[in-house]
Amino acid sequence: MQRLLFTPLTAFLGSPCLRLLVPRVAPRTQCGCSCGIRRPLRPGQYSTISDVALQPGRSTVSLPSKAAERVVGRWLLVCSGTVAGAVILGGVTRLTESGLSMVDWHLIKEMKPPTSKEEWEAEFQKYQQFPEFKILNHDMTLAEFKFIWYMEYSHRMWGRLVGLSYILPAAYFWKKGWLTRGLKGRVLALCGLVCFQGLLGWYMVKSGLEEKPDSHDIPRVSQYRLAAHLGSALVLYCASLWTSLSLLLPQHKLTETRQLLRLRRFAHGTAGLVFLTALSGAFVAGLDAGLVYNSFPKMGESWIPEDLFTFSPLLRNVFENPTMVQFDHRVLGIASVTAVTVLYFLSRRIPLPRRTKIAATTLLALAYTQVEPNLSLPYLQVDHKREAHLQARPQRYCDCFSFAFFFSLTTFTFREHAETSTNVII
Repeated sequence: MQRLLFTPLTAFLGSPCLRLLVPRVAPRTQCGCSCGIRRPLRPGQYSTISDVALQPGRSTVSLPSKAAERVVGRWLLVCSGTVAGAVILGGVTRLTESGLSMVDWHLIKEMKPPTSKEEWEAEFQKYQQFPEFKILNHDMTLAEFKFIWYMEYSHRMWGRLVGLSYILPAAYFWKKGWLTRGLKGRVLALCGLVCFQGLLGWYMVKSGLEEKPDSHDIPRVSQYRLAAHLGSALVLYCASLWTSLSLLLPQHKLTETRQLLRLRRFAHGTAGLVFLTALSGAFVAGLDAGLVYNSFPKMGESWIPEDLFTFSPLLRNVFENPTMVQFDHRVLGIASVTAVTVLYFLSRRIPLPRRTKIAATTLLALAYTQVEPNLSLPYLQVDHKREAHLQARPQRYCDCFSFAFFFSLTTFTFREHAETSTNVII
């Protein structure tokens, strides 16, 4: 009788039809002892890979791999190089005083340069209607105009190349599923910043094309907009390089000590100081403040010039008084070199990975390499004012570029070691 009752019942309980009605439970998990615990799965949790594959919309699961991270890291490294090239090319554009030669801005239309003589003459006539030609270049020939026009044209075309190098690969990697959720946010921010950078560049140029009836000074762009343009380029460059190194360089684990945290904070402070020095250099370039005093360490015959506070209100002197702007740049430059030196010696007192030590040493060497040209250029203005004036502009841009590269590299390695050191040895 038992066989007649229990054999069909056992077969029914083991049938697939009944298993569909019973909530699925997780397999037994070992807890380190002889017992096993069965826990129900949470909603949306599946026990096998086949369960995931059977769900709608889950047939293709693409997870970012290490190879994909390396590809994305190399792409951002190339992008940071294109931004560095744009900064240097912008310095050369200011060197040749070519920034105001193109008096309008069109995203697509201006990509085709003038080809015939009529087109060049029409472009030259547009340039003649603006202050730079009327005040500074009133005797310029068409051949000279072509030179400065092509300089500005190359800078703008390079900017478009930078934009395409960010946006097109970003769309491709996004579609392929090679970007993590956090990386998607960074890439979106970088693409937005590069578009903002292009608009800010035209906004800067536009300030130099405005008529100023009460002024007979040399037409120049606003120093505020120039500093914003350079600052955003440095932020874009450093953010791209930082993200690239995060993907390409292997992370090290160190014990999180008080000395390591102090070094990290000091590295961040040094980075901010160097960035502020770079922005002050943009104000020096925008106001031609480097030509005011050509002696060092004194400014003229005194340590503190008498005309530091000639503008009213006093805050205007910090941004518009050439004497104060040069004085601030000198102080910030000395402070930056001092901070880099202290950072180097602090890093020697802590056992750090080899690449971190190389970055700190390179940063120190570069900082002192920048000292000599910045001290010698003012003396060249005594007999060759014009030549030194042209040399000083790109030098400041090279300072900004080189400092930005190495302080971003150094602060990256310091921060990386501090943040990934979660295992404290007891």
